[in-house]
Amino acid sequence: MEAVAALAGLDREFGIPGIASVVEGNGGLSKVRITSPQATGEMYLHGGHVTAWKPAGAEEVLFVSSESRWEDGRAIRGGVPVCFPWFGDKKGDPKAPAHGFVRTKAWELESIAQTGNTTTVSMFTESGPDTKKWWPADFRLVHRATFGSELRLELILTNTGATPLRFEEALHAYHRVGQIEKARVRGLDGVHYLDKTDQNREKTQQGEVAITSETDRIYLDTSAAVDLEDPILHRRTRIAKENSRTTVVWNPWVEKAHSMSDLADDEWQKMICIETSNVSDFAVNLEPGRQHRMELIVRVAGF
Repeated sequence: MEAVAALAGLDREFGIPGIASVVEGNGGLSKVRITSPQATGEMYLHGGHVTAWKPAGAEEVLFVSSESRWEDGRAIRGGVPVCFPWFGDKKGDPKAPAHGFVRTKAWELESIAQTGNTTTVSMFTESGPDTKKWWPADFRLVHRATFGSELRLELILTNTGATPLRFEEALHAYHRVGQIEKARVRGLDGVHYLDKTDQNREKTQQGEVAITSETDRIYLDTSAAVDLEDPILHRRTRIAKENSRTTVVWNPWVEKAHSMSDLADDEWQKMICIETSNVSDFAVNLEPGRQHRMELIVRVAGF
């Protein structure tokens, strides 16, 4: 009953009638549901995690696994997980959670606002005893999601401590595709990348990116937009970004997918991750009292 009352209280404080409501989501987790004329969408307080965005007249853009675990301590498989303050495994600490600790934390709802034809949801999380056992820094992290004819995600970190900090970050977006073998990613031709499936060897992209096997690449020193072209769903998704110098492209393919308990065996065919990020040698240094903002903008058009 306390959880129900807390949810109702959040909805009274933050909800916008007919546009945004705070409701119970999968696994009893709290989420903000957007139902505006311009778009529908969802954002969970668990992980500050956007799980859906569907602009008016279009199909769902994001992929979420049918086998995702919707529970405390587990990351949601799909949507847009927030990776912070490290990407992948933490160096020197094999027991630390993969991709950092914020994607499995309960975030707090800061605001819901309607501006013109868009609805913006802001959630935040902060340092505390639960984070300092993994990372000593003092910080405040905001994830601001604007739902409309485009999806705009901002990750804003403030160094609230007295010492400089260095961190990695990623908006680990899972894009829904009709058939992965037919999809193409354009805009990375000539870019150097680290191939994580080949001992992190540095290679150079030749032409468009086609997925033909397990793919896990960090494209380096790139700030340009990329296009995901999908002839099966008849759409082109433009993925633009600001203050991001790496782009990660990932698909687990057959064998890796079979080893993942929260991904159905055939779902690798229906998704590709294109991740706005600052990772590896492009991790961010932030002085005390300063703020860093990384932004992802997603637009969809016919193809």
